Amino acid sequence: MRIGHGYDSHRFAEDRALILAGVHIPDHAGLAGHSDADAVAHAVIDALLGAAAAGDVGTHFPPTDETWKDADSMDLLKRVVFVLEARNYQVVNVDVTVVCESPRIAPYAGDMRQRLGEALGIGPGAVSVKGKSNEGMGWIGAGEGLAAYAVVLIDSIGGFDGTWGATDEGLPL
Repeated sequence: MRIGHGYDSHRFAEDRALILAGVHIPDHAGLAGHSDADAVAHAVIDALLGAAAAGDVGTHFPPTDETWKDADSMDLLKRVVFVLEARNYQVVNVDVTVVCESPRIAPYAGDMRQRLGEALGIGPGAVSVKGKSNEGMGWIGAGEGLAAYAVVLIDSIGGFDGTWGATDEGLPL
């Protein structure tokens, strides 16, 4: 089993739709970014890739590559599941925290859990999404943008077999 931690943040942009975990949140400024700027999906991507020691979102989907311009981040997340499977890993569970003053996350958390669970192939029962305020402090508290944190657990497909990969020094990964 391996644990990964991911983080992403974006500034609000009035001319964009707000998409978090693949869910459109109406009547709110969106997020600035090269893709659809789904900070939740990006944090989960980074957590999954980190757990598998497979880089990060920018390594796999660089913002300098026009292929990923305005890309649906839930599609990127599905691609990362294939990266994990190619490395013989499966997703066990995901825990996400969105930090913002607005919008309120709770009304959308169930839909976000559903969308993430579908994309990851684990179902919403293995996904947690919650919102927290920054209590008016810092750039988030000033309403300039939001941040998302994700923690994931992955496991070898078929479960842990009692062996570890080795580095060049012969130590466990």
